[in-house]
Amino acid sequence: MATNPAIEVLNTEVLSDNWYVLRKVTFRLRKRDGSWETHSREAYDRGNGATILPYDPARATVILTRQFRLPTFVNGNASGMLIETCAGLLDSENPWQCITRELREETGFEIHNVRKVMEAYMSPGSVTEILHFFVAEYTPAQRASMGGGVEEEDIEVLELTIDEAEAKIASGEIRDGKTIMLLQYAALHIFGKQRQTAA
Repeated sequence: MATNPAIEVLNTEVLSDNWYVLRKVTFRLRKRDGSWETHSREAYDRGNGATILPYDPARATVILTRQFRLPTFVNGNASGMLIETCAGLLDSENPWQCITRELREETGFEIHNVRKVMEAYMSPGSVTEILHFFVAEYTPAQRASMGGGVEEEDIEVLELTIDEAEAKIASGEIRDGKTIMLLQYAALHIFGKQRQTAA
């Protein structure tokens, strides 16, 4: 745990260790006026992860996935299906190893020239995860298999133009945070240059 003289951890209790680890942490926080307050918060630790957006600059396309996500289903997503960038948890791998493996398993693409563009805490109020964001150029020839995931996964692979993907953000069909972040990055820093040249 990070060291901060304005934070004093009083107690840590494991509430669940079933799938990942849910902890209740009781701590004292020194406020800006110098006074101290005691708080209890729960933090869900599922490890850190990585996500990637493959893009084809020649055809202005991107590779996304679609799969069932239970938390969205119980919170208003009627189908439970979500369009996302390929992603996975690091486990014992480094982010580069993780994302090239996940990309192969989920989409069937064999791509190794991945480039990290950012990292972010995705839900810092309750989840400890840091997500590493990558992009990589691809061509159709790099698809070695149909993908679809492993074991219990049932993942559909989608190839969209960047314009189609942006339209799905605007319509609400794409609502996944990491996906929106990578698509906006690509629209600005990858396809934006192409659009300026074309104009």
